[in-house]
Amino acid sequence: MIEDFYELEPYQLNKEEKSEILTRELKELTRLHRERCPEYARFLKAIGYDESEVTRPEDIPFFPVRAFKDVDLLSIPREEVFKTMTSSGTTGQSVSKIYVDKETAMIQQKVMVKILSDYWGKKRLPMLVIDAKATVRNRQQFTARGAAIMGLQIVARDIVYALNDDMTLNVEALKGFLEKYSGQRFIVFGFTFIVWQHFYETVRNLDMDNESSTFNIKDYDLSEAFLMTGGGWKKLVSESISQDEFKRRMNEAFGIKHFLDHYAMVEQTGCIYAECECGHLHASNYSDVFIRDPEDFSVKGIGEKGIIQTVSVLPHSYPGHSLLTEDEGVILGEDDCPCGRKGKYIQILGRMKSAELRGCSDTYAAKINR
Repeated sequence: MIEDFYELEPYQLNKEEKSEILTRELKELTRLHRERCPEYARFLKAIGYDESEVTRPEDIPFFPVRAFKDVDLLSIPREEVFKTMTSSGTTGQSVSKIYVDKETAMIQQKVMVKILSDYWGKKRLPMLVIDAKATVRNRQQFTARGAAIMGLQIVARDIVYALNDDMTLNVEALKGFLEKYSGQRFIVFGFTFIVWQHFYETVRNLDMDNESSTFNIKDYDLSEAFLMTGGGWKKLVSESISQDEFKRRMNEAFGIKHFLDHYAMVEQTGCIYAECECGHLHASNYSDVFIRDPEDFSVKGIGEKGIIQTVSVLPHSYPGHSLLTEDEGVILGEDDCPCGRKGKYIQILGRMKSAELRGCSDTYAAKINR
């Protein structure tokens, strides 16, 4: 069934069309994981799952995302594991382990290309990564940060890491990249707090403190660049830096005009909720989001906040196709965003109060401030 999705543009389906195709695929994935993952089969049996009662995507049972911290969940033999991805977590926290085979990895990459191409075009673009190359050095076991960078490599070319392994700015690498691509379209990618502390603040201080420096960011044209960010905003909000203020500062300091924040989690890698020109996070054809009431888990309506449930057609090697997250959010609308993309668009309100801190940016900020 997944092949049906590849023939479509990533935001092409309206509510009724999407519900029909997602329901078919999610039912099929539920059967697959029940047959291949004993722990998931026991879960379905315990809740009395009856496939005949499933008529829409939100009827698929949701698995608590926290379960991946406590149990190894695989729908493939261990010898078929191609790579293992781990969620973010501060020191002492348990982390989710997600086991991916080659087929699932290929599907994740294919969908990532489809989604991002809708924003910056089908051409592979140069990418400046605001992180250290050490983040992706272990190809068999990735953190969420490493998995995101590796996932983007398929849509990018001429990748340059702007930070040294000790997270200091590599001025020569940055200068060389900008001299080559100034005025052209390229990607700047990094997790929010890392971009703020190790790129924005460092470059700004470099320009102010060293008048004799041969490097000045104002000498380069970043007006065509896409700044793609992700991870939590908690640390920046604590410093009174909102998303709007973040964008204003980036535009003021670097001349960046195109922003692409996104919501994603390692348990459903590939299905990102990307930010459109109107500042909305969109669900693509390959995923959907529902808001659950924290009291009885009923589905909330548009404009009502609650716990975020996400469904995805991508997890084939583990039962991650329907998950109850630990985040709060609200659906802002469906099929009517001014940007023209079909599907739901959402706002993330933050972590549940009792949930662990685990966003890539926030956990990094917590570690360095210990």
